[in-house]
Amino acid sequence: MDAIVYNNVCKKYKNAKAYAVDHVNANIHEGEFVTILGASGCGKTTLLKMTNRLIESDEGTITVSGKEIKSLDPVELRRHVGYVIQQIGLFPHMTIAQNIEVRLELLHVDKKNYKEIVDGLLRKVALNPDDFRDRYPSQLSGGQQQRVGLARALAGNPKVMLLDEPFGAIDAITRRSMQKELKRLHEENKRTFLLVTHDIDEAFLLGDRVMVMNEGHLLQFDTPETIIDHPADEFVKTLVESSRESSYFYMRG
Repeated sequence: MDAIVYNNVCKKYKNAKAYAVDHVNANIHEGEFVTILGASGCGKTTLLKMTNRLIESDEGTITVSGKEIKSLDPVELRRHVGYVIQQIGLFPHMTIAQNIEVRLELLHVDKKNYKEIVDGLLRKVALNPDDFRDRYPSQLSGGQQQRVGLARALAGNPKVMLLDEPFGAIDAITRRSMQKELKRLHEENKRTFLLVTHDIDEAFLLGDRVMVMNEGHLLQFDTPETIIDHPADEFVKTLVESSRESSYFYMRG
């Protein structure tokens, strides 16, 4: 079964002349890691946010885990879809454990299991619970905070994870480390990951398939290898040619 289905999905913001997302159609398979690639303003974040109804679509339908999302209560939908953003959004007055427990409370998890679950989630993102459980966000580096945000999103073992440029605010070395951690987490859990990025290197390194967007349109949705070898149009071809020096191309040989 497909994890996410976009059927003629459109969004036009008030007073805008053009669609932010223009009749997008795509099927994302269960357990797949899909990246959405494009420049600022191409519609990729709008598409992602429509998937958990942070933004409502104007036309078309979106199905998540076999259910059309507008038939679901948006709060209930978000409880079962992990969501990670660049700004992380940790509560500064709460410990790391308490930040994660907020989501456990929303999911109505028995409080007697909190410690075991929190410790397990911290280990998943390569943070020692004994070292980090009782710290506050201000005592963590940007990369460590992003790991906590990821751990919180993984609470409840959601079938779908949405990630909106999660590594955009951290340095290049930490970013590469986090990319590896995210790929490992995906391979271990086999959940569906949908990640927005403007970085072609990141999109091709992480994605089983890549959605290339421009001006609200989905131009190509295929494996990195196919996009490189058979770009769908001149825009995609130019995008690929502009990134020939990236580490993805270097590793590909």
